[in-house]
Amino acid sequence: MKKNGWILFLFILLGMIAGALVAKWLESVPGVSFLTKPIATTWSPNVDLYVLSLTMSISLQISLLSIVGAVIAIWLYRKM
Repeated sequence: MKKNGWILFLFILLGMIAGALVAKWLESVPGVSFLTKPIATTWSPNVDLYVLSLTMSISLQISLLSIVGAVIAIWLYRKM
């Protein structure tokens, strides 16, 4: 398989989603709360030109398990 940047981006995105799902499933376990607690970041640029108004909001919630999922995805990409 040909390696390129889009495939790496897809691997990282899927790894972060998998890590977030595992974090959501383990949320009720009290001993691993440091792995499942997300750090939330929000970016909301607004543009008002009186004729045209643009509002966009991007929210990112990263937990330690999401980062672990991304690292595993990069490792799997390199093994391909």
